[in-house]
Amino acid sequence: MTHRPLPRPLNFAAVFLAAALTVELLDELVDGATGAAWPLVRQDLSLSYVELGLLLGLPGILVNLVEPFLGLLADLGYRRALILGGGVLFAASLALFAVAGGFWPLLAALVLFYPASGAFVSLTQAALMDAEPARREQNMASWALAGSVGNVVGPLLIGLAVTLGLGWRAVFALLAVSTVVALIGVRKSPSLSQEAPTGEKLDWRDAARGVVAALRRGEVRASLALLECANLTGDVFRSFVALYFVDAVGATPAAAGLAVAVLTGVGLVGDVLVLPLLERVPGVRYLRASAWVTAIVFPAFLLIPHLGAKLALLGLLGMLNSGWYAVLQARLYASLPERSGTVMALGSVAGMVSGAVLLGLGAIAQHFGVEAALWLLLAGPLALLVGLPRRASLGSR
Repeated sequence: MTHRPLPRPLNFAAVFLAAALTVELLDELVDGATGAAWPLVRQDLSLSYVELGLLLGLPGILVNLVEPFLGLLADLGYRRALILGGGVLFAASLALFAVAGGFWPLLAALVLFYPASGAFVSLTQAALMDAEPARREQNMASWALAGSVGNVVGPLLIGLAVTLGLGWRAVFALLAVSTVVALIGVRKSPSLSQEAPTGEKLDWRDAARGVVAALRRGEVRASLALLECANLTGDVFRSFVALYFVDAVGATPAAAGLAVAVLTGVGLVGDVLVLPLLERVPGVRYLRASAWVTAIVFPAFLLIPHLGAKLALLGLLGMLNSGWYAVLQARLYASLPERSGTVMALGSVAGMVSGAVLLGLGAIAQHFGVEAALWLLLAGPLALLVGLPRRASLGSR
């Protein structure tokens, strides 16, 4: 009997897609679990708020100085080594976090984790984008869905571990072991390797000139700007939701927690629904339509005083924001074909701008109230309506 080979989507693309999505799932499981575990960690290790602030802020500042160089190294042909090495350090940092007995071991674990995540997770995303250029939007939507699942399940793991009497350390030990298992699967994929775009050997000067040249291109600058604008009603909005419900709406902390759960839970449903939608509708068309609706729903959410109505509109906002990052990030990769490391480097630079935006919003919230700060987030969907092309391009169908 002659055995026919499996179609390529099954024996190649789907296998690597599963491995890549596992990496993103693990990264967001860590993110969700860490956010939920901080009160327990602070209590167990007797951390001060100053120490907690350093643990939350310092690693993020340092990683933005390191990641651009990781992106350049990836474009120089070292992507596979960076991903595998990053995976090893990713697991090691989680293990160190699990056994840390005080502030300094925790700081060391996080300083190690952030660049390890950049090498392991961000460059795996880049490899996924290069593996199937024609399906960037769909694969990025799957990537975003895996991240949403991790963000929801991570806090549940902490709650379950505490309920069972295992504590937060057991969760991070489990995540470290899971990373090793995922790394074994990723290691077998040939999609991790990358050659220079035209076959010539690049050097540092070529890679650096490539980043500068990319920034000079209007479509690249536009893609970076639109990603940051889309994030205003995404992660930035999510960061302020609980504070808004407590300080501006007058809700209880329990109701504020419910609001966050509604936003993330419905957002997860939206990430599921956007997958088949992007198979049928060009990503740019979907973004323009959802941005129009968001530009109407977001002011209504801020203006309507009734708590139940606010929660309903909040869920709708979570649904509407689904797919924004996926489509825009896919377009950025498409604008720099075979320069996915450069995309990572540019993303780190943009991340510094995002941090400055958060600082500015915090200052506005301090002086004028959190509701005033949230009104400024309306600039996100309005910028998409102005900046998105009216016709699909750059690989969008």
